[in-house]
Amino acid sequence: MTATAGDEPVTVVVTRRVKRGREAAYEAWLERLVREASTMPGYLGTSIQRPAPGAPPEYTSVFRFDSVANLRAFEASELRRRALAEVGEHVEADATWRELTGLELWFTAPPTVVVPQPSRFRMALVMIVIVYGLVLSIGRGVALVLETAPAPLRLFLTITIEIFLMTYVLMPRVTRHLARWIYPSAPAVPVVEQSVGLPATNRER
Repeated sequence: MTATAGDEPVTVVVTRRVKRGREAAYEAWLERLVREASTMPGYLGTSIQRPAPGAPPEYTSVFRFDSVANLRAFEASELRRRALAEVGEHVEADATWRELTGLELWFTAPPTVVVPQPSRFRMALVMIVIVYGLVLSIGRGVALVLETAPAPLRLFLTITIEIFLMTYVLMPRVTRHLARWIYPSAPAVPVVEQSVGLPATNRER
């Protein structure tokens, strides 16, 4: 993973099948975990998707941290080790643990991943400011350096440079620093939205 990628917000989607009749105990455990996790460095929020009435008791928890490093610290923490030891009696099997990283403002969430989405209005404001600044600076710079080049070529180079800067330099940092503002809160638990990338699925132990 590159240094830039390590600075990106990261979302972990955890799915657990709870034993029937243990839903209340599991929710109490989950509430404690969320409360204690909120004290960890870089924690941004949690969203809980509860099973629909009559459906299998499967819960999806979405944890969000401001960087991969802070997520790794949470994963290695005594808090998480203790929580995993306690939850075993309430669930049918190990959880599915899916990690998602990437540029929230550029991609949509994969299907089956239910997460809060960023505020479109605030997302648009961020994009307007960044694109405006890039158009002024990059466009002017390309025009000065390639003054005699055909206009379509200058436009192509300008767009190419802007897209690469936004994707690999600007958006990861902006998303990280403005995540609490871009992503709205949801009732019941502190929430921030989802980031996307190529999911890596494994089994939680």
